[in-house]
Amino acid sequence: MSLVPTSSIIDSARTAGIGAAAFNVIHLETAEALVTAAERANAPLILQISENCIRYHGSLRPITRATLALAEDSSAPIAVHLDHITDAELVRQGAAAGVSSFMVDASAFPYDENVATTAALTAWCHERGSFVEAELGKVGGKDGVHAPGTRTDPDEALAFIDATGVDALAVAVGSSHAMHERTTVLDKELIGRLQAALPVPLVLHGSSGVPDEELQRAIAAGMTKINISTHLVSVFTRSVRDVLGADPALVDSRKYLKPAREAVAQEAARLLEVLRTPIAAPDRYAAQAPVRG
Repeated sequence: MSLVPTSSIIDSARTAGIGAAAFNVIHLETAEALVTAAERANAPLILQISENCIRYHGSLRPITRATLALAEDSSAPIAVHLDHITDAELVRQGAAAGVSSFMVDASAFPYDENVATTAALTAWCHERGSFVEAELGKVGGKDGVHAPGTRTDPDEALAFIDATGVDALAVAVGSSHAMHERTTVLDKELIGRLQAALPVPLVLHGSSGVPDEELQRAIAAGMTKINISTHLVSVFTRSVRDVLGADPALVDSRKYLKPAREAVAQEAARLLEVLRTPIAAPDRYAAQAPVRG
């Protein structure tokens, strides 16, 4: 299948009532691991490259071009998405490189400024056929910017979508970025109300802190795109520590990066199965998604 648009993965998942997995790339080893996972699970996957990842690599081109090349050569449907982008220039560079979707993150701004910034970049992206995700409600835990405990208001979210034209919305329903323990309980009632009120797919950020069954309940309630980063980074790092701890004299980085890459591939493949396994939605939060006209 190789490289596909992000929109095709999200639309198919939303129609099927399953999760669209979006896992973050940190470096080449994680990108390779994630593509391997998608191939093993025979499942589509969105590879996300964050602005922080781009800064780590010095510029957009090296990690983005490598990730796109892996997607193009894969037997699984793989999309490439830029995540939490605050710099409009990176959106322009990403579009030129062949990235099909962007998460425009103006959520640290006051509401009116978030709307204006998001609307301008969304219009630019739509002129080039790109899919745009934005955030409303401030998901907790990201660099101290987002207020934990905030919830997205359905009426405000609908007004935001109408004003900006975004194609997907990341909403605050109880998750938090960069969690190391998978203990979060999400507000499924709110997810159901948001799903019923909004004409676009819902995105869950901070999914690393959410247990498997709770992710499945969130999808049943109406969540579609599920972003996971910290959990898989922890799997990678734990493997490196274990290998180096067992052999402190080891110096060849390939000998500790290879098992870490395999550990991430195994866990990512397992998560893909979790997110694609539907469960019944309780009546109290099941709702029919509206169709955008």
